[in-house]
Amino acid sequence: MFKHLQEKWGVSTRQFWIIFIIFGLTGTTTALLTRYITAWLGMDATTHWVWKVLLQVSILLFGYQCILLTYAALLGQWAFFWKYEKKLCRKLGIIRSERRDISGKLFIDDRMHQKSKIKNQKLVEERQTPNSKPQTKKIAIFASGAGSNAEKIIEHLAHHSSLQVALIICNKTGAGVLSIAEKHHIPSLLINKETFFGGDAYVGVLKEYGIDFIVLAGFLWKIPGTLINAYPGKIINIHPALLPKYGGKGMYGMRVHESVIAAGEKESGITIHYVNEHFDEGEPIFQASCAVDEYDTPDSLAQKIHALEHAHFPQVIEKLILSAG
Repeated sequence: MFKHLQEKWGVSTRQFWIIFIIFGLTGTTTALLTRYITAWLGMDATTHWVWKVLLQVSILLFGYQCILLTYAALLGQWAFFWKYEKKLCRKLGIIRSERRDISGKLFIDDRMHQKSKIKNQKLVEERQTPNSKPQTKKIAIFASGAGSNAEKIIEHLAHHSSLQVALIICNKTGAGVLSIAEKHHIPSLLINKETFFGGDAYVGVLKEYGIDFIVLAGFLWKIPGTLINAYPGKIINIHPALLPKYGGKGMYGMRVHESVIAAGEKESGITIHYVNEHFDEGEPIFQASCAVDEYDTPDSLAQKIHALEHAHFPQVIEKLILSAG
């Protein structure tokens, strides 16, 4: 259960246990606070149950949340818990589930409305104009978690005249990559399984944004054939191991590093490869390796792999797209 939560939240083992401690401290503090307030107000067994319920609800809705954020700030987890609070507010209807694109127009959360209406006629007209200047190659990044690779790519290409990260696509509410998109003023889209696997796989959205190339940076869903056929040879992925070892369904994140260490491997690394209909079986483009020392843990190996990803992935993307013309 703990592993599932860690993977769902997209956090390291250390951060996971800090988060777990914060929840525990918040629950204990809230219980003590409730007892103190109850005594201070003179509530006892004779007090009408309605007043007790109203007090408890008030403390849970307001007191608990304030205490949670206080502990989060003190223990360095403000960003994670602020996303948690915003998600709760959306569920309660306090905050609308919406985003705005780079032009400031409303961009609706697809999970709430099951569709997106994106107007980009100007881009279509420019692409159809004969003898026009070479168009900037537009990249869509698909990610499911914290988005550290996505941010490195965005920063690397920020001042590039012919390459642009034009869209972030995510399948997980509250994922860190959505905040990264907002920080860099890049449009983002939250997708659902029904449209991705049973509909057009958002090909229409990608075309309307003029996307030329797709980069998977920690995206955990398998890419459907509809999308692969729409972008043949233009979808790449990064895998945290030296394929063909430790690839395939279910091999992602810490599971890969745990398997590498359990097998006694002396070397691991990254593989950047094209995407086909099967998990991690596309043609390899680039590999980089690092030593697996006898004292390495899954966490320490993950740090080594992240360093390789951040150092090489943005550069490989740049060279690959530019060489493709």
